[in-house]
Amino acid sequence: MTERKTLNLRDTSDAEAPALKKRGRGWEISEKRLDALHDRAREMKRHASEAHKALAERFSKADLGRYTFKRFAVVGSAIVDFNCHNLGMAIVIDEQGDDEKLNRRRDKSLEAVGVKVMHLAATDILENMDDVLKRITAGMRQRIADKGEARRRHEAENPRQTRPRYDRAGNGPPRRYRDDKR
Repeated sequence: MTERKTLNLRDTSDAEAPALKKRGRGWEISEKRLDALHDRAREMKRHASEAHKALAERFSKADLGRYTFKRFAVVGSAIVDFNCHNLGMAIVIDEQGDDEKLNRRRDKSLEAVGVKVMHLAATDILENMDDVLKRITAGMRQRIADKGEARRRHEAENPRQTRPRYDRAGNGPPRRYRDDKR
Protein backbone atom coordinates (compact mmCIF):
# COMPACT_ATOMS: atom_id res chain seq x y z
CA MET A 1 0.00 0.00 0.00
CA THR A 2 1.28 3.47 -0.81
CA GLU A 3 1.62 6.23 1.72
CA ARG A 4 -1.06 8.87 1.70
CA LYS A 5 0.18 12.36 0.92
CA THR A 6 -0.70 15.12 3.33
CA LEU A 7 -0.58 18.87 2.96
CA ASN A 8 2.22 20.48 4.95
CA LEU A 9 2.17 24.22 5.48
CA ARG A 10 5.26 26.36 5.72
CA ASP A 11 5.81 28.81 8.53
CA THR A 12 4.11 32.03 7.39
CA SER A 13 5.28 34.41 10.09
CA ASP A 14 7.94 36.02 7.89
CA ALA A 15 6.57 35.06 4.47
CA GLU A 16 6.24 37.75 1.84
CA ALA A 17 3.61 38.09 -0.85
CA PRO A 18 4.28 35.97 -3.93
CA ALA A 19 6.01 37.72 -6.82
CA LEU A 20 4.03 38.44 -9.97
CA LYS A 21 5.00 36.31 -12.95
CA LYS A 22 3.65 35.68 -16.42
CA ARG A 23 2.13 32.33 -15.37
CA GLY A 24 -1.21 31.67 -13.73
CA ARG A 25 -2.95 34.91 -14.77
CA GLY A 26 -0.21 37.07 -13.28
CA TRP A 27 0.53 35.05 -10.15
CA GLU A 28 3.30 32.54 -9.63
CA ILE A 29 1.03 29.50 -9.70
CA SER A 30 0.62 26.71 -12.22
CA GLU A 31 -2.43 26.05 -14.34
CA LYS A 32 -2.94 22.80 -12.42
CA ARG A 33 -3.08 24.74 -9.14
CA LEU A 34 -5.49 27.25 -10.68
CA ASP A 35 -7.78 24.43 -11.80
CA ALA A 36 -7.69 22.96 -8.29
CA LEU A 37 -8.55 26.38 -6.81
CA HIS A 38 -11.50 26.80 -9.17
CA ASP A 39 -12.75 23.31 -8.31
CA ARG A 40 -12.46 24.12 -4.60
CA ALA A 41 -14.33 27.41 -5.09
CA ARG A 42 -17.09 25.60 -6.97
CA GLU A 43 -17.38 23.12 -4.12
CA MET A 44 -17.48 25.93 -1.55
CA LYS A 45 -20.27 27.62 -3.52
CA ARG A 46 -22.32 24.42 -3.41
CA HIS A 47 -21.90 24.09 0.37
CA ALA A 48 -21.99 27.71 1.51
CA SER A 49 -22.61 28.77 5.10
CA GLU A 50 -25.83 30.48 6.20
CA ALA A 51 -24.06 33.83 6.56
CA HIS A 52 -22.68 33.55 3.06
CA LYS A 53 -26.07 32.65 1.60
CA ALA A 54 -27.73 35.59 3.38
CA LEU A 55 -25.15 38.11 2.14
CA ALA A 56 -25.24 36.67 -1.40
CA GLU A 57 -29.03 37.05 -1.44
CA ARG A 58 -28.75 40.71 -0.40
CA PHE A 59 -26.09 41.36 -3.05
CA SER A 60 -28.30 39.81 -5.72
CA LYS A 61 -31.19 42.14 -4.79
CA ALA A 62 -29.05 45.28 -4.41
CA ASP A 63 -28.49 47.71 -7.27
CA LEU A 64 -24.78 48.48 -7.03
CA GLY A 65 -24.48 49.99 -10.50
CA ARG A 66 -21.44 48.76 -12.38
CA TYR A 67 -20.00 47.12 -9.28
CA THR A 68 -20.83 43.45 -8.80
CA PHE A 69 -19.56 40.99 -6.25
CA LYS A 70 -18.69 37.51 -7.46
CA ARG A 71 -19.17 34.66 -4.96
CA PHE A 72 -16.21 32.48 -3.95
CA ALA A 73 -13.87 34.14 -6.41
CA VAL A 74 -10.34 32.95 -7.07
CA VAL A 75 -7.99 35.91 -6.77
CA GLY A 76 -4.43 34.85 -7.39
CA SER A 77 -3.78 31.87 -5.17
CA ALA A 78 -6.59 32.65 -2.73
CA ILE A 79 -10.32 32.06 -2.63
CA VAL A 80 -12.29 34.97 -1.19
CA ASP A 81 -15.96 34.89 -0.27
CA PHE A 82 -16.91 37.89 -2.43
CA ASN A 83 -14.80 39.86 -4.90
CA CYS A 84 -15.48 43.07 -6.82
CA HIS A 85 -12.90 43.20 -9.60
CA ASN A 86 -13.77 46.78 -10.66
CA LEU A 87 -13.08 48.08 -7.17
CA GLY A 88 -10.23 45.75 -6.30
CA MET A 89 -12.09 44.83 -3.15
CA ALA A 90 -12.58 41.44 -1.51
CA ILE A 91 -14.95 40.52 1.31
CA VAL A 92 -14.04 37.65 3.62
CA ILE A 93 -16.54 36.19 6.06
CA ASP A 94 -14.76 35.19 9.26
CA GLU A 95 -16.22 31.95 10.55
CA GLN A 96 -15.22 30.08 13.68
CA GLY A 97 -12.38 27.66 13.11
CA ASP A 98 -10.58 29.65 10.37
CA ASP A 99 -6.78 29.49 10.43
CA GLU A 100 -5.46 32.94 11.43
CA LYS A 101 -1.99 32.45 9.91
CA LEU A 102 -3.40 31.49 6.52
CA ASN A 103 -5.81 34.42 6.62
CA ARG A 104 -2.99 36.89 7.37
CA ARG A 105 -0.86 35.49 4.57
CA ARG A 106 -3.77 35.64 2.10
CA ASP A 107 -4.53 39.23 3.10
CA LYS A 108 -0.88 40.24 2.78
CA SER A 109 -0.58 38.77 -0.71
CA LEU A 110 -3.84 40.36 -1.88
CA GLU A 111 -2.98 43.79 -0.51
CA ALA A 112 0.46 43.58 -2.16
CA VAL A 113 -1.27 43.62 -5.55
CA GLY A 114 -3.83 46.29 -4.63
CA VAL A 115 -6.85 44.26 -3.50
CA LYS A 116 -8.41 45.67 -0.34
CA VAL A 117 -9.70 42.94 1.98
CA MET A 118 -12.70 43.59 4.24
CA HIS A 119 -13.41 41.13 7.05
CA LEU A 120 -16.96 40.53 8.29
CA ALA A 121 -17.96 38.27 11.16
CA ALA A 122 -20.52 35.60 10.30
CA THR A 123 -22.53 36.39 13.43
CA ASP A 124 -22.73 40.08 12.43
CA ILE A 125 -24.12 39.13 9.03
CA LEU A 126 -26.81 36.92 10.52
CA GLU A 127 -27.77 39.33 13.32
CA ASN A 128 -27.15 42.87 11.97
CA MET A 129 -27.45 42.71 8.18
CA ASP A 130 -28.22 46.43 7.81
CA ASP A 131 -25.10 47.45 9.74
CA VAL A 132 -23.01 45.06 7.65
CA LEU A 133 -24.39 46.54 4.44
CA LYS A 134 -23.58 50.04 5.70
CA ARG A 135 -19.98 48.95 6.38
CA ILE A 136 -19.72 47.42 2.91
CA THR A 137 -21.15 50.57 1.30
CA ALA A 138 -18.72 52.76 3.26
CA GLY A 139 -15.85 50.50 2.19
CA MET A 140 -16.97 50.72 -1.44
CA ARG A 141 -17.16 54.53 -1.28
CA GLN A 142 -13.69 54.68 0.26
CA ARG A 143 -12.32 52.37 -2.44
CA ILE A 144 -13.94 54.46 -5.21
CA ALA A 145 -12.38 57.60 -3.71
CA ASP A 146 -8.96 55.90 -3.45
CA LYS A 147 -9.10 54.79 -7.08
CA GLY A 148 -10.17 58.29 -8.20
CA GLU A 149 -7.29 59.86 -6.29
CA ALA A 150 -4.82 57.37 -7.80
CA ARG A 151 -6.18 58.14 -11.28
CA ARG A 152 -5.86 61.92 -10.77
CA ARG A 153 -2.33 61.50 -9.43
CA HIS A 154 -1.38 59.34 -12.42
CA GLU A 155 -2.86 61.88 -14.86
CA ALA A 156 -0.93 64.69 -13.19
CA GLU A 157 2.36 62.76 -13.32
CA ASN A 158 1.85 61.42 -16.87
CA PRO A 159 -0.18 63.99 -18.84
CA ARG A 160 0.43 62.64 -22.36
CA GLN A 161 -0.30 59.01 -21.55
CA THR A 162 -3.76 59.59 -20.16
CA ARG A 163 -5.30 61.93 -22.75
CA PRO A 164 -7.51 59.86 -25.06
CA ARG A 165 -7.37 60.58 -28.78
CA TYR A 166 -10.96 59.53 -29.29
CA ASP A 167 -13.87 59.24 -26.92
CA ARG A 168 -15.95 56.07 -26.67
CA ALA A 169 -18.40 57.25 -29.31
CA GLY A 170 -15.54 57.55 -31.83
CA ASN A 171 -15.53 61.36 -31.89
CA GLY A 172 -12.22 63.08 -32.28
CA PRO A 173 -9.89 64.54 -34.85
CA PRO A 174 -10.14 63.05 -38.34
CA ARG A 175 -7.87 60.13 -38.96
CA ARG A 176 -5.11 60.58 -41.48
CA TYR A 177 -4.19 57.82 -43.86
CA ARG A 178 -0.94 57.36 -45.77
CA ASP A 179 -2.55 58.16 -49.12
CA ASP A 180 -4.22 61.28 -47.74
CA LYS A 181 -2.26 64.40 -48.87
CA ARG A 182 -4.16 67.16 -47.05
